[in-house]
Amino acid sequence: MSAVKAKRALLRILGALLVIWAVATITFFVEAGLSGNRAEALLNQMAGTTRSVERTPAELAPINREYGFDKPLMTQYVEYIGGIARGDFGRSYLQHQSVLTIISRQVGPTIALTVSALVLAWLIMLTRIVVTARRGRFLTGFGSGVEIVSAGLPTYWLGVILLVIFAIDLQIFPVQGETSLVGLVLPAITLAIPLSGFLGQVTRDEFEKVLEQPFVVSARTRGMGDLAVRLRHVLRHAVLPAITLSGWALGALISGAVLVEAVFARPGVGNIIVSAAQSRDVPLVSGIVVLVAIVYVIANLLVDIAYTVVDPRLRST
Repeated sequence: MSAVKAKRALLRILGALLVIWAVATITFFVEAGLSGNRAEALLNQMAGTTRSVERTPAELAPINREYGFDKPLMTQYVEYIGGIARGDFGRSYLQHQSVLTIISRQVGPTIALTVSALVLAWLIMLTRIVVTARRGRFLTGFGSGVEIVSAGLPTYWLGVILLVIFAIDLQIFPVQGETSLVGLVLPAITLAIPLSGFLGQVTRDEFEKVLEQPFVVSARTRGMGDLAVRLRHVLRHAVLPAITLSGWALGALISGAVLVEAVFARPGVGNIIVSAAQSRDVPLVSGIVVLVAIVYVIANLLVDIAYTVVDPRLRST
């Protein structure tokens, strides 16, 4: 590895760590800045009290000591960042378990949903572009219009529509709570359709530009068919913008999974963060936020690798 490549790799790693540190820092100070006494709010939650009850210093002392609320704020911050560096995201206020343990039990269905939606979005997007791009005014306009409409569809609304039509009316898919492959279809489609429209808008423009490049004309003159030209030559160059956006899309899909898992009553991180936010279980919410940031950073590093696979010319830069 050359010195330039080593320096670039180091800068990428440092940038990734900086993003994670920034998210963790913001999360900590938002938690610390919540109105009210944290120990008092926590004690009321443990007691099942819906209204705020003033507690005596003697009642609050054990909670402050257990969760470190009695330490200076900067000491708490250093311990929090140090814990994340060790893989310790704290302990849930209400479930009294490690945040990482709670998340690890539910992250599987969310990962399956997110990855399935991303793959499905790419398949829908590529099929639509290959079939409609520069295929005449009607087909080109139809494909472009579908992308504009689908990119603007609200995920929650689309999920409800699909649930009513295909699960309740037609009874093709299970209504809720199903973790099988069949139960994954509607939630994955719900996330994939808007994403396919968004990715398609940027890919279509690039695809149509590449169709006019000299090497494409040369391939046609050698007798290669139109479909083969599109699949073997044009796609490789046209998908680079979509690959770039896929790193962002993976983080957005995890966020969107919160709504989709609620609509379809699926297990997963979405249900955890909703219930944790309702009960103000701040360590659990914070842990999920930081983990989503870590996934986002890793996804963008994988995007850099994918770039060099799709376009080998970048390996020498």
